[in-house]
Amino acid sequence: MADFTAKDVQALRQSTGAGMMDAKKALVENDGDAEAAAQWLREKGIAKSASRSDRENSEGVVVARVDGQTAAVVELKCETDFVAKSDQFGNLAERILVSVLANGEDAVTETAKELEDLKITLKENIDLGRVIRFDAEPGSVLDAYVHQQNGRGVNAVLVEISEGTYETAHDVALHIASSRPRYLTRDEVPSEVVASERETLENITRNEGKPEQAIQKIVDGRMDGFFRDNALLEQKFVKDEKVAIVDLLAGSTIRRFIQVEIGS
Repeated sequence: MADFTAKDVQALRQSTGAGMMDAKKALVENDGDAEAAAQWLREKGIAKSASRSDRENSEGVVVARVDGQTAAVVELKCETDFVAKSDQFGNLAERILVSVLANGEDAVTETAKELEDLKITLKENIDLGRVIRFDAEPGSVLDAYVHQQNGRGVNAVLVEISEGTYETAHDVALHIASSRPRYLTRDEVPSEVVASERETLENITRNEGKPEQAIQKIVDGRMDGFFRDNALLEQKFVKDEKVAIVDLLAGSTIRRFIQVEIGS
């Protein structure tokens, strides 16, 4: 049997506009080779013309939940706020989440036909976005926070902390939803991102007419600001800026966090 995952199916769908079942069949017919599968779809006339599949789907809903020591988040995308708020759309997102929590990320195939049927029924470019599931380490605490807007989830966060409380995990999740850090520590920021930001700040500082001998010191300070914006452990707690996140943790450790926000 061809060796591929639900993520491979999803990637093929996004690159060709084909439906879930067609993309899966293409991968089966081509032993999991994505390029050959894409060519197979084109030759079969299945790779969509689809005016619909080319339309931007920047609306949608995110759902997230913790079940015991397992956490998952599912993003379901569509074109309009009207569809995003519909019961049919929200209920499908919940069913996908239940399947993923129970059976893993590849379980999205269990609801593939429902998704394709809903796309036809609602006449929109509906597609799965990010689907993430993980199991916590022994002794860790999980939390899922979903920010609601107009009755639907638009910003979801999963957090795993060790040697901490559920209250701390929830506070950290709420903070992440609001502050949107991209990394846990400054050391996790890729070197090329740091280099690009430093170069940009040097140019800005130089264009401001600052003395050449002072530029590096000024840029160092501005880089600290960049890290505060992007690294969670550099930040102040959103509910009380007198408290740093490292102090809020009170000895516990953030093992990982994931944020999925509609439109990001």
